[in-house]
Amino acid sequence: MPQIRLAIAQFRPKKGAVAANTRRIGEILAQASRLDPRPDVVQFAETVLSGYFVEGGVREMATTAETTAAGIAAAYADADGSGAIAAVLGFYEEDAGTLRNAAACIALDGAGGARVLHVHRKNFLPTYGLFDEERFIERGYGISAFDAPWGRAAILICEDAWHSLAGTIAALDGAEVIFVVAAAPARGTHPHPPGSEVPASVTRWERLAGEIAAEHGVYVSLANLVGSEGGKVFPGACRVFGPRGDLRVRGPLWEEALVTADLDLGDITRARADSPLLSDLRTALPALRAELERVSAGTLQPPVSRSASDEAVTGTARPAPRGAGGAGAPLTVVRGGNTGRGEPPPLDIDPALVERWLVAFLADEFARRGFTDAIVGVSGGVDSAVSLALAARALGPAHVLGVRLPYRTSDPSSLADAKLVMDQLGVRQRTLDISAAVDGYLAEEPDASDLRRGNVMARLRMIALFDLSARHAALPVGTGNKSERLLGYFTWHADDSPPVNPIGDLFKTQVWALARHLGIPESIVSKPATADLVTGQTDEGDLGITYARADGILNWLLSGWTAAELIARGFNAREVEQVRSRLDGTHWKRRLPTVAMLSNSAIGESYLRPVDY
Repeated sequence: MPQIRLAIAQFRPKKGAVAANTRRIGEILAQASRLDPRPDVVQFAETVLSGYFVEGGVREMATTAETTAAGIAAAYADADGSGAIAAVLGFYEEDAGTLRNAAACIALDGAGGARVLHVHRKNFLPTYGLFDEERFIERGYGISAFDAPWGRAAILICEDAWHSLAGTIAALDGAEVIFVVAAAPARGTHPHPPGSEVPASVTRWERLAGEIAAEHGVYVSLANLVGSEGGKVFPGACRVFGPRGDLRVRGPLWEEALVTADLDLGDITRARADSPLLSDLRTALPALRAELERVSAGTLQPPVSRSASDEAVTGTARPAPRGAGGAGAPLTVVRGGNTGRGEPPPLDIDPALVERWLVAFLADEFARRGFTDAIVGVSGGVDSAVSLALAARALGPAHVLGVRLPYRTSDPSSLADAKLVMDQLGVRQRTLDISAAVDGYLAEEPDASDLRRGNVMARLRMIALFDLSARHAALPVGTGNKSERLLGYFTWHADDSPPVNPIGDLFKTQVWALARHLGIPESIVSKPATADLVTGQTDEGDLGITYARADGILNWLLSGWTAAELIARGFNAREVEQVRSRLDGTHWKRRLPTVAMLSNSAIGESYLRPVDY
């Protein structure tokens, strides 16, 4: 039986730059063509021509399959690619006036020519959570296999593969290889089975692709994007599964790579001989097709007939004698846990995984925005220490400026702790006393409350950071954690202003866990959290609840549980209401200013462009 030589390109596209990405794809194909042996096909990820989250920019990014093929062929020739090779890649397509999320298999002849072998249009468009595809594109209809010189294949795009029927149709149509192209951001930081060391979403994809392969006796090749788009970090982590569902190749996390595999098509025959599930399905297909049509029409199955002999149905059956048919001693009762709604994900994290994830995020975000240096306000607390450490790992200590911004009432120990962590990390340092600037304003407002005074200090610190950012061409890095942001425990247009924040989706308790992993001095990790705006102030004193208990309640509320349900489960009613009211009463602090809509092109409503586009 023949072999298919496959390569998967984990490629980080430049957002919105179709021409530049086309050139880079040509270079990668040329690199692959020089491998020995040369791959028959190189697979790229979903929307690799433009990046995935382009929102209202789709119409600007869309191109036809033929134009895409011609551009790839020219880029392949310009990069001195040699020999025939095929590419499977995703792009936003313009097809007869319709915009779609598509993927094509393009055959390059090595002499500047190209032929489109197949185009698949995404059938299932996620429009939930962080996804909004159906707002910008139309769905495709149909799944079919196609013939190539190296075998028969099919393409599925991301959520297509989450619907088992899609893989079934591809296999029934004769596909030997199913190419799954995806742009799935990584999610899930809780501990994983030993040895996995990957985000929970990658584990889920691995299981999903392996099950498609095992059920149908086909090869499944999964390619995902790499890089960060607006804080959504694509993990790469390509996978190839054999026809028994066995993992053949695993690509690296977070990194660009060219991963190769040889697919022996004889393995398909052997796997199907041992487990002829696809053959069984073909045999049952006529009856199943009728059932699909019935279900699609909404017709209910007729009730089971009750004949005189249906004793089990009518309830007239006599009990079997003791000792016969398993009757006799009572069965052992095994009590399960809550069988209702699933509990939220645990607050535990895998700190080594999170470190790699956030370092990759920072490195990619800075590269996309054209910055090499970062600036971090270092307070002496754990949050700023963690953000500083992550920035130093991502960019190098010499490219990070830590700034202490004390006021005259600041605790001297905070200054000492800030210096301690900056010395430990080896970053550049600056101390800028804000007392004169704050007092100069407050002299005109002598009756200002402690709250107002604290807000003035916080906002002045942001003024200083952004001014120093302009001076040093350094991008400010945020230090606000998820607990503070959800509880509204920060100064609007101050603490949460920096454009990049690595820890904003980590609860405070998770930040503490990450800090210990990063080696932040224990004196910083274990001291009471404080904004240090008023002498003797602590976060938990102001909030009236510990972060550990608040994080637990927030985790349940964000997972869809109501306050009443939490109280019924034993949570303290006062604490639940306290957290809920803070969460519900501070949504405005987590949004941009509300602008009155007067047109069909309101910014952020109709005119939508992602931050990194």
